[in-house]
Amino acid sequence: MAKRKVVLTGATGYIAQRMFSELNARWDLVLLDVRDTTADGSKVPGVIHCDLTDPDRDAYREHFQGADAVIHCGFVSPKGLDATNWQQNDDAKFRSEFTNVGMAYNMYKVAHEEKVRRVVVASSNHAADYYERLIWDDKMEMVTPDMAPYTDNWYGWAKVAYEQLGFVFATGQVDGRRLEVVQWRIGGPRDDDIDRVEPGDIKVMHRALGAYLSRRDQVQQAIKMVEAEDISDRWGNPFLIVYGVSGNTHNFWSIANAREKIGYAPQDNSQIEFAEKIAAIAKRK
Repeated sequence: MAKRKVVLTGATGYIAQRMFSELNARWDLVLLDVRDTTADGSKVPGVIHCDLTDPDRDAYREHFQGADAVIHCGFVSPKGLDATNWQQNDDAKFRSEFTNVGMAYNMYKVAHEEKVRRVVVASSNHAADYYERLIWDDKMEMVTPDMAPYTDNWYGWAKVAYEQLGFVFATGQVDGRRLEVVQWRIGGPRDDDIDRVEPGDIKVMHRALGAYLSRRDQVQQAIKMVEAEDISDRWGNPFLIVYGVSGNTHNFWSIANAREKIGYAPQDNSQIEFAEKIAAIAKRK
């Protein structure tokens, strides 16, 4: 049987590369990016140079033709910003994120036009990161995917825009056809967040542990988000928001709907994975 054709945008980036080997073995991947090397300069064979910020969708339409799904990890970073001016330059951050929203629209639109079945978008926990203020002030315990997406920064704003754009396409109001859309609110896809926690800082430790997404759980989520049969909400719209975290004891983002809708069964738990480091941090007064 022929392999499922899946377009992977931002193919040389960290998120895409973290799951690349397993997805490439399972599916027929079409790799799209504006560069063919990873951040450390490693060459990624088979990458097609493709700028999805270009409003001329005919420039890259052929790569989406015949695809069953798209996993969109493409991202444009703000230009001219470093650690010395990141907080100050709101204009640069907004304009960069505005470009990312335009790119997301182009991706949705060409996928819809080419009758791709499903799109999975690398959104972020920052689409609703305002709630974290309340969590760490002990005013809230858990954030669920069905809560209104509130953020206080341009990065999160762009992710909210991704989600709202996706919902428009999922409703079927664009040319009468529903595009199936999954928004992947990725948490902390790293193994070293816990190493940056100061001894005794329990709340920062809680955050690092609750946001953790292991590599194999990331792979599992990606596969299930593409292959799950039915992602429809209670009104029949094929639209789903999934938090990208492992089965952590310290979770403060709910993955109950991911378990129910796509059969996600996380294999990892940060409390077990980092048990010795947790003990060292917690004991320090």
